[in-house]
Amino acid sequence: MHIKLSLHSLYAYTGGKEFNPAQPTAVFIHGVLNDHSVWILQTRYMAHHGWNVLAIDLPGHCKSEGIPPQSVEEAADTVIALLNVLMIEKAALIGHSFGSLIALEATARDAAAHPGRINHLVMVGTAYPMRVSPALLEQSVSAPFKAIDMVNSFSHSTLAPPPSALGPGTWLYGGSKALMRRVLASNTQVNVFHTGFKACDDYRGAEAAMPKVPCPVLFVLGSDDQMTPPKAAQSLIDLCAKPIVVKLSAGHSLMTEAPEGVLQALKDFLKP
Repeated sequence: MHIKLSLHSLYAYTGGKEFNPAQPTAVFIHGVLNDHSVWILQTRYMAHHGWNVLAIDLPGHCKSEGIPPQSVEEAADTVIALLNVLMIEKAALIGHSFGSLIALEATARDAAAHPGRINHLVMVGTAYPMRVSPALLEQSVSAPFKAIDMVNSFSHSTLAPPPSALGPGTWLYGGSKALMRRVLASNTQVNVFHTGFKACDDYRGAEAAMPKVPCPVLFVLGSDDQMTPPKAAQSLIDLCAKPIVVKLSAGHSLMTEAPEGVLQALKDFLKP
């Protein structure tokens, strides 16, 4: 599904279902050098169980037009624009890593203009501050394939996923590296790898944003996550008025390493 925003078209995967204004909507936001496909199990389930699903490609990534967001705030404005264009009245925002910061910022910004519109916030594999090492920032420009290998080493705690994710025997490292290389190649004008990492590293708005979030917040964290260790999310949890914390046996790539666990956490949190 392509949604025409003011300046460009934004792609959103819908789980094979048409958008139904009568249903609640779940917006899924991916992390750096990923796209909508990282949510495949979770989005397919929800789309077939009473939800509108909008798993977006961020601007300038893969199927979405536009310029890649230079900051968390800029990306959050895109999410709000999406809700406005589709005239969505009730939405849950679900973000992973970089996407979790975008979801947080969007929820805080939207609360004043549209009270109650975003009624659930899910932050998967999150941290604050979400610092990126100078070496990795530099390599995302000078040696992106080497940086991709490094990120994947730190993002996975297992070699293969359970059958419910990508299929028995799938090599998580290889599949993730292939995805990241494809996303990097999807934009020949802007290095979306470096842009995304820099946006994470620069973001300083969470301490102001979290107290403005009026809805319940679910934190889904990987106990073996080396990119955003669970302890790195504690500052956000402490600032949250209504936190729910779920820890899963997984690394940073929770949606493929613990797909059923992530899905169950969403089902429990989003049930009527």
